[in-house]
Amino acid sequence: MQDQIVQKKEREPVTAKTLIIIPTYNEADNIRPLIESIIERYPASFDILVIDDNSPDGTSGIVRRIMEKETRITLLTRPTKLGLGTAYLMGFRYALDRGYERVIEMDADFSHDPASIASLTEAMKGADMVIGSRYMNNTVNVVNWPLSRLILSKSASIYTRWITGMPVSDPTSGFKCISAKALSAIALDRVHSQGYSFQIEIDFRVWKKGLVIHEVPIIFVDRSVGKSKMTRKNIVEAVWMVWWLKLLSIAGRL
Repeated sequence: MQDQIVQKKEREPVTAKTLIIIPTYNEADNIRPLIESIIERYPASFDILVIDDNSPDGTSGIVRRIMEKETRITLLTRPTKLGLGTAYLMGFRYALDRGYERVIEMDADFSHDPASIASLTEAMKGADMVIGSRYMNNTVNVVNWPLSRLILSKSASIYTRWITGMPVSDPTSGFKCISAKALSAIALDRVHSQGYSFQIEIDFRVWKKGLVIHEVPIIFVDRSVGKSKMTRKNIVEAVWMVWWLKLLSIAGRL
């Protein structure tokens, strides 16, 4: 997969600590305001890596123009739509290769509020991974989702906890902070899932390594611009993936 990436900028980390990874596909309406919001709120705290899957709407071009004035941004482009999971794995390896201490997973559509980034990093004290949770303490902090989508997401969380025994209230959350220690401990080359199941798999692998996972409450707001990337295939994959992970764990093959 590496030979399919065109890296638009190569440099050493500015902060040497935390890298925010933002996968994109057709996020031209969201990416500039998102990056500007992060930079404005955290003037010198984070580097940002955008991984774009050759968006036909020109997302990568917008990022390149931002990079002309902002040294904290790096863009990696891929030749076609290769999926969320592979994008994050690419970002994880990029971060480890360059000595970052932690990474933050974040969607490009403002469903993950930049204001909540600080709560993720603050909770990393004493933790190896922090998950931004929509469902802590039997609450539901989701805005603008149809009832069917909410039921699907909440049911997936309950189902995952029941099958795996993993003590995480929101295992499908895509807003999280992960230490380099945790990324190095899990077998990234064995992770092949996408969407919902990618997040479940990362959480499960970190947990089974005996690493410390914390959760912090967030408010998830459904995107107001663009289209959801969730597909029926992602849902089906998540249903059987939890059983596969459990079986791998029992067999000692994680």
